Amino acid sequence: MTDVDEVAVERLVAAAKHGDAEAFGQIFDVYHGPVYRYIVARTHNPADAEDLTQVVFVKALEALPRYETRGIPFGGWLFRLARNTVIDHVRTRREHTDLDAIVERPGKEPEPVARVVAQEEIEAVGRALTALTDDQREAIALRFFAGLSAREAAEAMGKREGTVRGLQFRAIAALRRELGLEEDRKTNER
Repeated sequence: MTDVDEVAVERLVAAAKHGDAEAFGQIFDVYHGPVYRYIVARTHNPADAEDLTQVVFVKALEALPRYETRGIPFGGWLFRLARNTVIDHVRTRREHTDLDAIVERPGKEPEPVARVVAQEEIEAVGRALTALTDDQREAIALRFFAGLSAREAAEAMGKREGTVRGLQFRAIAALRRELGLEEDRKTNER
């Protein structure tokens, strides 16, 4: 996920628990991007994701004095906070936004044909994701959008690591089928 290993993160967490604001700032720097990507993948709304990411870090700062490692990586604990924040948000809002909201177009606009093709691909992936179970979507979001390890994703989901790996494997297979990639692979193998 980042260039900072678990041991370094745990040192930062210990310092932040003792009131070191700079250490918490470094924790924020390590996890901000992955938490934001996870939340935007779940909400499909960049503005909401920005707000909810801030809520997650406020909750983390408030809960940090009570955090205990217990052999669980800090990232897993933080993403459990993120997951619960998203669930609370969805429960209170109950509104769905267009998948196009997650597409960011930096600087130069793509050519019209490329833009249409990209939009069609995004919509196809969005439709394929809806064919997954909630747990499969969650595993994909944590592993690929947030960049968590299987261990961290397992902690965030409250499941065993092997279960998360299985969910991920089945989700990828289902996405390949939904997107017609299974047939392409079989054709290329011949």
